[in-house]
Amino acid sequence: MVAIYVLFWAFSVFLVLPFGVRTTREAGGDPIPGQAESAPHEFLVGRIAKRVTVVATILFALFQLNYAFGWITPQTFDVFHDSERAFAGG
Repeated sequence: MVAIYVLFWAFSVFLVLPFGVRTTREAGGDPIPGQAESAPHEFLVGRIAKRVTVVATILFALFQLNYAFGWITPQTFDVFHDSERAFAGG
């Protein structure tokens, strides 16, 4: 379970990173020569880690609940199941 949670955490980083980012220009500062226009003004690792942990925990909880209660199963996406029955005459 820990390994799966770590995977959820790592993938959640990519979900969280684009939100709440302000460039130097948006923050009202002067860009440093050679700095990309899209570079963030401040990169606060602690705040991002907290957000990622919240998102990963929610997604992991949903994953565990789905595993326990079987809300979405592989059969949910089996689009050929009914058509096989139709071709077999049943």
